[in-house]
Amino acid sequence: MELFPPIPLAQWQDSKETVHRFAQVVGKIRLARSVRRNHWWNVPYHLTGRGITTRPMAVPDGRGTFCIDFDFVDHRLVVCSSDGRRVSFPLTGQSVASFYRRTLDSLAAVGVTVSLPHPTPFDLPDTGRPFTEDTEHAAYDPFWVNRYWQVLSQVNLVLEEFAAGFCGKVSPVHHFWHTFDIAVTRFSDREIEQPRTVDPVTREAYSREVVSSGFWFGDDSFPRPAFYSYAAPEPAGLADCPLRPDAARWIERNGSHLAVLDYEEVRGGEDPRGAVLDFYESVYQPAARLAGWNIGGEASPGGVTDPVAARGGG
Repeated sequence: MELFPPIPLAQWQDSKETVHRFAQVVGKIRLARSVRRNHWWNVPYHLTGRGITTRPMAVPDGRGTFCIDFDFVDHRLVVCSSDGRRVSFPLTGQSVASFYRRTLDSLAAVGVTVSLPHPTPFDLPDTGRPFTEDTEHAAYDPFWVNRYWQVLSQVNLVLEEFAAGFCGKVSPVHHFWHTFDIAVTRFSDREIEQPRTVDPVTREAYSREVVSSGFWFGDDSFPRPAFYSYAAPEPAGLADCPLRPDAARWIERNGSHLAVLDYEEVRGGEDPRGAVLDFYESVYQPAARLAGWNIGGEASPGGVTDPVAARGGG
């Protein structure tokens, strides 16, 4: 597999819009059936060797578990329960409406019923349309959907490596069905008071000071894949700090600044992996310094905090 293979948004945008809504259907099931975790860590997907997974969830009577996986190799949705039952159906040839019905039918076949309070897309242009009525989004190109998973898998490993260098509070590397990005977030213990007018999703996500790093596939406002990083709240002067490599830049987005590094700029370089790690570090270091974090005390080079091992003693 090529490191960071091409994935231009224009080549698979229709498929992306469909898969994004598929992911929201299953993501809302995960939201309904999982125990709430700080900063919504219970909700996103994790990567597998064939696609993405909800991870296990409790069946309604609490006497077992079930799991929903997207298999982007064979292009099937797979529902499994801890009693051995397994149901799957093809992702190809589905509209959002048919996908929604077949997902609920598959859950029923393994003894799981789920009621979604809001069975509509979240923060997408068709937010008001029920999943059951969406026959518009039905594009699914297996080649590009598999490519999406390949890219996710490789970025996942880079983010895992970056996460290893920080021993403070740090999120898992996870794939959000809200914004369709993959990210890892470092936290300080400083509590952030959000205005009561801020929506509850944002209030929980940013209840502590953060520096977040990730990758997204592009959207209408930024129509190309890119690595990104930001701090929230943004320390004064952060956007004046230089970024690495030279192709990285600050842009204004949603009233603050976002550091971006175009995916295509990285792909052609001599050391794409190293360039991305250097980019993330060039945001984290000044953001943490300006916010007064204990940079040295929270460092774990190579994922090591044991002082004996750090000195080469075993």
